[in-house]
Amino acid sequence: MRVSRKDRSPGSRHGGRRLRHARATRLAVLTSCAALAIAGCSGTSDTTSSSRSVANTVSAPASAALKPIDPAAFQAAVADAAEVLMVPGAVVQLRTPQGTFDAVVGTTELGAQTPPDTGTHFRVASNTKTMTAALIVLLAQDGKLRFDDPVSAYVPDVPDGDNITISELLKMRSGLYGYTDAPELSAALDADPARVWTPQEVLDIAFRHPPGFPPGTAFEYSNTNYALLGLVAEKAGGRPLARQLQDRLFGPLGLGRTSLPAADDNSLPERYSRGYMYGDTSYAMVDKPYPADLQAAARSGALQPLDYTHQNPSYATAAGAVISTADDLATWTRALVSGKVFDADHQQQWLDSLQPEDPSSPDGRQYGYGITYQRFGPNAAMYYHGGELPGFNSFIGHDPDNDVTLVIWTNLTLSPDGRTTANALLPTVLDEIYTGLSVAPTPAVTPTG
Repeated sequence: MRVSRKDRSPGSRHGGRRLRHARATRLAVLTSCAALAIAGCSGTSDTTSSSRSVANTVSAPASAALKPIDPAAFQAAVADAAEVLMVPGAVVQLRTPQGTFDAVVGTTELGAQTPPDTGTHFRVASNTKTMTAALIVLLAQDGKLRFDDPVSAYVPDVPDGDNITISELLKMRSGLYGYTDAPELSAALDADPARVWTPQEVLDIAFRHPPGFPPGTAFEYSNTNYALLGLVAEKAGGRPLARQLQDRLFGPLGLGRTSLPAADDNSLPERYSRGYMYGDTSYAMVDKPYPADLQAAARSGALQPLDYTHQNPSYATAAGAVISTADDLATWTRALVSGKVFDADHQQQWLDSLQPEDPSSPDGRQYGYGITYQRFGPNAAMYYHGGELPGFNSFIGHDPDNDVTLVIWTNLTLSPDGRTTANALLPTVLDEIYTGLSVAPTPAVTPTG
């Protein structure tokens, strides 16, 4: 989800890492060039391979905005960056007018030599929000709800629910406390990883805490918004959320390896990657940096990451419980951004929903109906989201101007120095794609969250 860390400022994690926007997808990192360096890294490990046979030649770019992609160089750049982050495994899928390029690194399971590929299942965390939001837009398109409806029309007992609109939930402007920020949730997940959670149970956690601000007056990433939207979708659509996602999105778009698991199902479909993280759940859920001794032990190999593969994701509900693959997510994000999901009027409303997260930076990062928009350079801008929860970190994005689609996922939530790993790979990947962009060479460590 990230479950996100609590980064309240633009460019930081919003609302508690976890299910998060992948720590708010921390893309402000890109504009400040504070990402990991790939220069000077050693070569790929024995477990690194390419998942597709792409000719080992440089492909000509379709426009001046894009660099020619050399598959071997692309693979090497990803492998070197992943090695710095100490991720067990990672997958990058890039689709451009030049073709599809896949870089895969490492293994899906520590102690084994099982490389991931673009069909490997993993938990997408907060990328689920793009799907939940799309379902809400489709229900509005059907006339079953309106964006200016109060949430109280669908879910009772929401604090100030008469004054919080569906639109404000979608855009993270309700002011409601994010339940994944609550330390009691992390403690409960560690005490009983298999516990089945209901949406009402996580909402009860949120509602015990005061709102952060009046509805509509500010932006704050909160998973509570999307837990509520899942219930809104069930009320308006008259069917369980998983059924609606399958019938309205996954089935029509051919996303055969994408699903929202039942609340009591903590398994993943074959083939899947295991997911790892150093330390307890709270490191993914709240704004808590790794202590120096943990970092040192992880770097030396004295401390191994914990296996979070089968922590029950039901607490993530509509905010972050979906399972998918790189192939499916690339198809999904391109379809969503390019107008294949909604009719023309609702596609425009989806695009127009974007608002600056920070009013003092109107040209900075924007968040709308389950989507973020950010410009990284003169030729590079994407509609994107991120996902983070214990075990996995991921990024999905589409650039309609240059027809670039990008998916990154890793099976380690945080690097030993505390960076969300897929997001830390992102600057390296963007630097391979776009001309006039230089975001990879700075080795500074960014705050986690």
